[in-house]
Parts: sequence; structure tokens; C-alpha cells
Amino acid sequence: MIAAHIENGEVSVGDFPKPKRQTLIRMTTAGICNTDLELKAGYYGFKGIPGHEFVGVVEKGPLEWQGKRVVGEINLACQKCDWCRRGLARHCPRRTVLGIVKHPGAFAEYLTLPEENLFEVPSALADEEAVFTEPVAAACEILEQVKIPKGGEVAVLGDGKLGLLIGQVLLANGINVHQFGRHPEKLRIVKNRGAIIGKKPPLAHFQYVVDATGSAQGLATAVSMCQPRGTVIMKSTVHNKTGIDMATVIVPEITLVGSRCGRFAPALKLLQQRKIDVQSMIHATYNLKEAKDAFAHAETKGVLKVLLINP
Repeated sequence: MIAAHIENGEVSVGDFPKPKRQTLIRMTTAGICNTDLELKAGYYGFKGIPGHEFVGVVEKGPLEWQGKRVVGEINLACQKCDWCRRGLARHCPRRTVLGIVKHPGAFAEYLTLPEENLFEVPSALADEEAVFTEPVAAACEILEQVKIPKGGEVAVLGDGKLGLLIGQVLLANGINVHQFGRHPEKLRIVKNRGAIIGKKPPLAHFQYVVDATGSAQGLATAVSMCQPRGTVIMKSTVHNKTGIDMATVIVPEITLVGSRCGRFAPALKLLQQRKIDVQSMIHATYNLKEAKDAFAHAETKGVLKVLLINP
């Protein structure tokens, strides 16, 4: 099968063995996200087939899943340890992660996942919408972790792919969003949904601040914007180390919350209700065979979502 491969900071496309274990899924659409770009840059010391945002059709597996169009949660847990029994399978110490940790990813003609990870895509959703399920779920995870009241004010730092989805998810849940970024044309996506576009980040102003800048400096900025005893939600994963003066966190007693993957059910619901504008975020579509060019395009400053298709 054809697949994209990352090794030593380079993307190549080659022929790889077709996977045989678990439920076999034919990828139809996949999305390149910032994590994929960080993997290329050396995050996790990654080598292999990347990709964790996908839509596909089940070709082999349990009869009730065959022929269905699916998306899939990316953490493959052992289902046996204490963490799994406590409902924290996404933090299973023995887990593998699709396209990130010890499990070949979705930038391939075929991928595999256990059936418990699969969610059927509603018929009303096109592939290019459903492929956003995983990052929308990551945005929804914020509201699972932090009880932000409706009508509350939240600052979202970043106008990249995840930042724009976070702003929209919070808006869809009745929260007042102040979005900060550098690209007016991208910020227009959340402005059209009701966000207030910030200019200069104010000091110690917000009770809740989300760092989705994708930069090593973003956390320090987010902390500076947070009120004493406020909460900073950290969504950026960067290859470089993040340096911050911890006194700026400890003295004002700011809570730092790491936030990662989320549940797919609420994400699919928001997408099906058309409460999230994802179409405006698609900047280009490439054939899987053109994955190297697709990565180069995705790395271009100002570009949002680049998709790979397997027609």
C-alpha cells in the first residue's frame, strides 16, 4: 500500500505492507495538523507513518462495522490496567497512539484501529467536515476539564487550526471568546461566529486563558494575561522546551491545566449541527501520493488545514 513516511526530518512516499491486525479501514480523507509538523521536526523522536485525523471506510472487521464510514479515537489502551478501569484509557501507561506512538498512522491507504475506538460518521457530514472530528474533540476537552460558566469570558491565544476550533467550540457553548492572533483573515472565521478579536494582550485580565499558539513563548503570554487564581489551559505541543518564570505562576496562584485529546461524541454532534465552520479552514487538498508537497504546503506561514485524499 502507499503511505507517507517520516524519518530524519524528511517526508517520503513509498510502498508499505498492508496492515493485517484489528479492524482494517481504508482511509478516504486525512488532515495534517500541527502535531504532524512537530513530528517531522523531531517531536517524540518519531519515525514511521504519521497521521491521526482521518475518515475511512471499514473493509475488514466485525460484521456490524463493515462498509461503514468511520472516524476513530487515537489512543489504543490496554483496557486492563487501573487507569483504564477508572475511565482514563487515554492515559493508559501502555497505550499506543495512532500515527504518534508505536502505531502506524492514517497517512496511508489503510490503517487499523480496534472497534471500540470507532465512531460512525453521520450521513449528513461530508468527509472534509468529519475529518475535523479529532481536533474538535480536543477543543471540547477543555469544557470536560474546566467548568467555565456560560456567559464567562475566555481569552484564546492563537489563530491556527486548533485555536480557531477552540474559539468556535467555546462560542457554541455560550462562552464569550476574546481571540488573539496575527492574521486578520483567519481571525475572521471566529469573528463571524461572535468572537471579539483582541489586539494587544492585556495583563492580568482574564479568569480563563487558553494557549493554542503552538509556540514556546505562548505559555508565558497566557500566564501574563491571567488573573490571580485564574486558570491557564495549555493546548500547545511544541518540539522545543518551554521556558517560563515559575514565580509568575506561583505568586498569583494560577492553575495550569494540560489539555490533550477529547471524546468524539460531542465533537460529531457539534459538526453535525453546523455549529463549527470547518470549510473555511481548508486551504488545500492533495492526493496521498503528493504527501511530501502537502506537508510543504502545510508548513507555509498562514496556511490552515491541508487535507490528503485517497480516492
